[in-house]
Amino acid sequence: MKKVYIMLSGRWSPILFFTLLLLPLSIGAALAAPSQMTQQRGREGRRTPIVHAVELAAPAVVNISAFQIRKRPNPFSQFNLDPAEEFFKEFFGGQNQRRRTSSLGTGVIIRSDGYILTNEHVISRATRILVHLANKRTYPARLVGADPGNDLAILKIDSKEPLPHLPMGRSDDLMIGETVIAIGNPFGLGHTVTTGVVSALGRTIGLGGPRRKRHPGDFIQTDASINPGNSGGPLLNIYGELIGINTAIFGKAQGIGFSIPINRAHRIVNDLILFGKVRRGWVGLVLQNLTSRLATHLNYPQHQGVVAAKILPMSPALQAGMKRGDILLSFGNKEIHSRQEYLNELSGYTVGSEVAIKFWRSGQILSRQIVLTEVPETLANEISRDWLGVRVGPIDGESLRNFRLSTTKGVVVTIVFEGSPAENIGIRPGDVIRKINGLETDDLGTFRQAIVRAREFPQVQLLVQRNREGYNVTLAP
Repeated sequence: MKKVYIMLSGRWSPILFFTLLLLPLSIGAALAAPSQMTQQRGREGRRTPIVHAVELAAPAVVNISAFQIRKRPNPFSQFNLDPAEEFFKEFFGGQNQRRRTSSLGTGVIIRSDGYILTNEHVISRATRILVHLANKRTYPARLVGADPGNDLAILKIDSKEPLPHLPMGRSDDLMIGETVIAIGNPFGLGHTVTTGVVSALGRTIGLGGPRRKRHPGDFIQTDASINPGNSGGPLLNIYGELIGINTAIFGKAQGIGFSIPINRAHRIVNDLILFGKVRRGWVGLVLQNLTSRLATHLNYPQHQGVVAAKILPMSPALQAGMKRGDILLSFGNKEIHSRQEYLNELSGYTVGSEVAIKFWRSGQILSRQIVLTEVPETLANEISRDWLGVRVGPIDGESLRNFRLSTTKGVVVTIVFEGSPAENIGIRPGDVIRKINGLETDDLGTFRQAIVRAREFPQVQLLVQRNREGYNVTLAP
């Protein structure tokens, strides 16, 4: 076998030969090295905390389809034209037609047995609800409980297997500027992920329309993109923990979305699951905003805050030792600067909640723990009688016969006392009170809660139904 030599500078070198022979292989290996390194790293090098959080939470996020049946009014009825009315009734089957509509939203499974947290407005008036899971399975859902005041609702789906779920985290330690993640169903594009930061905390917003008064004033503001269909979906922190429920956007603005803090949701979820509604906690504290003159009279060093104008009998506030003239500083973890802030914070607590309060009295700051209770029946009856001048009863078989009522929702006025504000405004026995200051009074329980809360205001607005007509009346008791 012959050996081949290469001459360099007049000399043959077998070492150089093998070097040149292996050079292309070395170059090829060097060029292939980055690709092999990338393959060795795989996807782990790209799995950021955001990716990990989404992988953790996404299986528990669901898309919600809610179907409603709405009445379509006679388009000619506004003109009071009898021939047109008869024409519409004859050819279209009556004054009102029914049409089917649907809406899209998002929810998050919070328990492995199929309980889902979402917004109340996502499923409002729904006759049928379908829930679509991340694994493409679809389940019919039933409404367990809803709270329009906090815009939260609980749905239930039945599965033979435990479902992926996302336990509720906490929102009282959020920092402005920290990264947050939203997962939702915007415009029907399921499981869309957007990211941003916490832009602000404790926001109060007004969305206009009939829902304006329903929203508490402690929203999380974020610049994570939230669009129609995101409602009810989760807001997550960088660890994939549930810190909020996305609920609102400003249609004319970009990068401004709002979420309900999960601490508020956590306090009422158990009530929604167990009772189907929120049992509003009662403190028995009548507050008024502090004025400069009143602050000077009380020797209070600041001119902003709320002062106890009255402590109601049999109340948790009375048991905690509060007195008229005390200035409320904080309720729970929230500093209180106005009566509206107090009412907003109170709306997120239920019966049995233990709340820490701080108040100022004669130069001292006092701390107390109070346990919220239900409104005492006797107190509600006293306020109804002595403040409004009416006595009410439930709508049952007897009242339906006696007053020939056309509704089963509300409370019926049984007595109107002579010379009372109710008599002066024209209320009479047989009228049905449907709302007090915007709060629905579907039964005696909700009426008692609403009437005691109304006592904190100088005026009260009632929605009164007489026969089939509704009237808004304002009283100044």
